[in-house]
Amino acid sequence: MTTTGLLPVDGATLHFEQRGTGPLLLIAQSGEGDARRTTDLVDALADDFTLITYDRRGLSRSTLDDPDRPVAMTDHADDAHRLLAHVADSPALMLGCSFGAVIGLHLAVEHGDQLDTLIAHEPVAPWLLDAEADSHRRELAGLQDLFATGGLPAALPAIAKSLGIDPTHPDTEPDLTPQPMDEQRRSNFARFITEEFTTLRTDPGCRDRLGATGTRILPAVGRTTPTTVFDHQAAHRLGALLERPVLTFPGGHNGNTTHPRAWAAQLRTTLYAHRR
Repeated sequence: MTTTGLLPVDGATLHFEQRGTGPLLLIAQSGEGDARRTTDLVDALADDFTLITYDRRGLSRSTLDDPDRPVAMTDHADDAHRLLAHVADSPALMLGCSFGAVIGLHLAVEHGDQLDTLIAHEPVAPWLLDAEADSHRRELAGLQDLFATGGLPAALPAIAKSLGIDPTHPDTEPDLTPQPMDEQRRSNFARFITEEFTTLRTDPGCRDRLGATGTRILPAVGRTTPTTVFDHQAAHRLGALLERPVLTFPGGHNGNTTHPRAWAAQLRTTLYAHRR
């Protein structure tokens, strides 16, 4: 059974969903940031964890008090902090994917006492990339320009290529819940590209503070993500910075949605092995 709630936070109201029993696991989504993006993964984990998912502010059912106010990554981290303060009474587990992994890194730095373990899967964080950081910020800006001139039909294939996703050769588990590109998803992707890419480009990061957090941070990559793309490189730079091995998960950048059952199996093993 899934329960839903609304949580007022600074400048927004968050829609969140809760399902399952067991240790609390917060999932910070990738892509268009809808709470139900990982519905198959949640289904596969509900017997082992209490799953919390939420719509990022400004997406789907999470509303903004002022839609014209820019949103910083620190705002997203504060949202996760307030959500955990609302639902958890002890340090939680967290899975952050792509954009969600960057939220998790900021949360670990600002409120490490709230997180026991963070799995940071392919964080889209140019600030982890040293000399290449500006190149990848320009890459994100170029994708925004492409969307401005050609809309989603032009931008989405280019984004997939940037992240190492090959939509022409999909590799997925069978019988997944359909995720049609409906009006809500189109709206979310539009905001993701126009607003949240800017958040990523302008995020100064928290690199120098990661070593001091009490949160156990586990970098991760997808098995089929090319080593040349910047999300893969960012995860490995994170691993080098923290002197921790980089975990390999099934599938590619979106393995949480394409291989949810295999991901669930690996999450159980990984999170229970590292639970303190």
